[in-house]
Amino acid sequence: MSGMEVRVDKWLWAMRVFKTRTIATDACKKGRVTMGGAPVKPSRALKEGDIVEVRKPPITYTFRVKALTQNRLGARLVSDYLENLTPQSQYDILEMTKISGFVDRRKGLGRPTKREGRELSKFKENAYADTYFLDWEDEEDDED
Repeated sequence: MSGMEVRVDKWLWAMRVFKTRTIATDACKKGRVTMGGAPVKPSRALKEGDIVEVRKPPITYTFRVKALTQNRLGARLVSDYLENLTPQSQYDILEMTKISGFVDRRKGLGRPTKREGRELSKFKENAYADTYFLDWEDEEDDED
């Protein structure tokens, strides 16, 4: 095992969990990133085997650190460094929210946007084809 240490915010960014380092850092500061149930600081050093939970409402992803890197990876390399332990029940919540997001829209949002319309038809086409490994890049990172 290498003696390399990587900050949790940097690793989550490198793993494409967040679009930017800043968003990853903010998520840590807001307590959305936890290890063993306790919030971690952005500067927290990771080691192989660590389990990191990332809350991206409405779901919480769970990842195991397989290897460390400072560099942002191409999407197909991510699985060499990160094991996705997110339980299926979390993805079920996500699917439910996606569906109900159109049926039961939050008050005042009006018609679905073009993007939501595309997502809805995409969702209808391939309901479960790709539930396992989500492409996080598509998600908007919500700013509180």
